[in-house]
Amino acid sequence: MKYIQGQYIVKEKSAIAREIYSFTIACPEVAAVAAPGQFVHIRAKGYTLRRPISICGIDKEKGTIRIVFEIRGEGTGEIAKLNQGDLIDMLAPLGHGFTVNNNFKKVVLIGGGIGTPPMLPLAKAYGEKAVAISGFRNACAVILQDDLRKTGAETILCTDDGSAGIHGFVTQPFRELAEKGSIDAVYACGPMPMLKGIAAICKENNIFCEISLEERMACGIGACLGCACRTKRNNEEYFAHVCKDGPVFNAEEVLW
Repeated sequence: MKYIQGQYIVKEKSAIAREIYSFTIACPEVAAVAAPGQFVHIRAKGYTLRRPISICGIDKEKGTIRIVFEIRGEGTGEIAKLNQGDLIDMLAPLGHGFTVNNNFKKVVLIGGGIGTPPMLPLAKAYGEKAVAISGFRNACAVILQDDLRKTGAETILCTDDGSAGIHGFVTQPFRELAEKGSIDAVYACGPMPMLKGIAAICKENNIFCEISLEERMACGIGACLGCACRTKRNNEEYFAHVCKDGPVFNAEEVLW
């Protein structure tokens, strides 16, 4: 796994929802090798452990990547204080990303809350072949819908309280799509109960499915056991590192 550590310039910063920020970072060497599904590990000022944040955009021509993150504690709160022109201390790109297959004719991208950002690079890769289903708590938490539509993907929005889009969870419209057939692959990132439900539907309908797991991480490079998760390969159970072996896994490998 090739990764780079350095300090990079924040080119753009914007608040896109309550306590959710978008950064565009100038890092040509990272952008050149980054892939959908990978993440960055950011050092917050005054904190020893880095914070993992999914890559939301990769522009190899401009030499930039985009991250979208939510303030979930003091560390991410400190990162959110950075402004345009500031330097951000970053280890990247990390992890095993999604499998992108140009032969797929129809894919479904499912993001739950802050699990939506890693779906955007996939939407750009698949364009009109993709259906992007996004789920949020309420209308105030909705992000990246315009960005997803600009890729050519069909978008389906769900909210827990019905304040925007479909009233309900992402599993509802996804099950309807799955039962119609003709889906080549499903990619998902979000809360564990959501991923478990998506994986079950894919297994029922024999659909290839990759999921991105969200776990607390310490080192980010597989040197510690802070992000271990139970998986199986060749009918044998083992503990995989989400940071190194993942964060993307074949859904059938994860022991729910």
